[in-house]
Amino acid sequence: MERTVKLRVRVDYSTYSALKEVEKEYREVLEDAINYGLSNKTTSFTRIKAGVYKTEREKHKDLPSHYIYTACEDASERLDSFEKLKKRGRSYTEKPSVRRVTIHLDDHLWKFNLDRISISTKRSRVFISPTFPKIFWEYYNKGWRIASEARFRLMKGNVVEFFIVFKKDVKPYEPKGFIPVDLNENSVSVLVDGKPMLLETNTKRITLGYEYRRKAITTGKPTKDREVRRKLKRLRERDKKVDIRRKLAKLIVIEAFESMSAIVLEDLPRRTPEHMIKDVKDKQLRLRIYRAAFSSMKNAIIEKAREFGVPVVLVNPSYTSTVCPVHGAKIVYQLDGGDAPRVGVCEKGKEKWHRDVVALYNLAKRAGDVSPVPLGSKESHDPPIRWLRAKSLHSIMNEHKMIEMKV
Repeated sequence: MERTVKLRVRVDYSTYSALKEVEKEYREVLEDAINYGLSNKTTSFTRIKAGVYKTEREKHKDLPSHYIYTACEDASERLDSFEKLKKRGRSYTEKPSVRRVTIHLDDHLWKFNLDRISISTKRSRVFISPTFPKIFWEYYNKGWRIASEARFRLMKGNVVEFFIVFKKDVKPYEPKGFIPVDLNENSVSVLVDGKPMLLETNTKRITLGYEYRRKAITTGKPTKDREVRRKLKRLRERDKKVDIRRKLAKLIVIEAFESMSAIVLEDLPRRTPEHMIKDVKDKQLRLRIYRAAFSSMKNAIIEKAREFGVPVVLVNPSYTSTVCPVHGAKIVYQLDGGDAPRVGVCEKGKEKWHRDVVALYNLAKRAGDVSPVPLGSKESHDPPIRWLRAKSLHSIMNEHKMIEMKV
């Protein structure tokens, strides 16, 4: 398990200048290492280091040699990320562009104690004395150890941002159960202890609210106008959605960790929104689906699960909402005046099923859960009221635990 704490320290001019020299030469090594990896079609740190070390050592004689090692590691990570984006058709440049540089440090390049942090530069070591925030002391006093690697980057005004990595060994556990998670446009449904729950995200309201306000701000005005850009920035649609994803991910992963369960997610295909809106004609619905960011929610859960050592099982998402988990028959959804009917009837058993509940039980079965699946409700009003009781995400997070939600 790994956590990163960011420190901001204002340093004197001489210290900042020494670090600026390191940043300049580190950038040059990084760019050369990326170019070498591209020309030799490799993302391997070992191969990149072997290919550029001798040349870079001659070019940067005063730079501590371990900066060349860490720059090669940095280049390897950037190239690997770029190749993954390229395979998904998400790369917009021919090669990774080095815009902002964050200098990577190993245990030879920095030393830590509670009084000061020392960093190697071209001529000597410089020292910075940060004020540690509360979150630092929480990790430091609760059994976390400070890792040998760290990072820093330079900001305006002689400010250094320093990133300290905390690590904690987590014993792997054999999952005793499964927590299926079904991602939807405006909610996330979860099956905990056999109880289906719906966590409302209000993504629909955020998306539409942003779009309406955006139109009001930009109507008759160019989007490059300084005042227009300032107003658009204040809407903070992305920040709000990222905050929701992080809270949901934390809530689900902690519940899985405490109950010794594995998380079950749909193995969503590439460009999921594009596939979902292919046959949708309603412009507003297309917009909402496209900005729901299903893959981002899935990735947020996987990333948080990796921190806690919680296993994640990815299963085939096909027909999870249209097949009865008890009889294996097709579920026919009755028109209710909405865009997507929520309650359907099993063709064989004739019991009623809610779309999100069906998905949860089917995900659990595909992950290998052999627990008996309860039959659907016999009354049409039961699934949305009794099975999926809703409570706002803000209230849930304030209580620091997963509970059965009530209206």
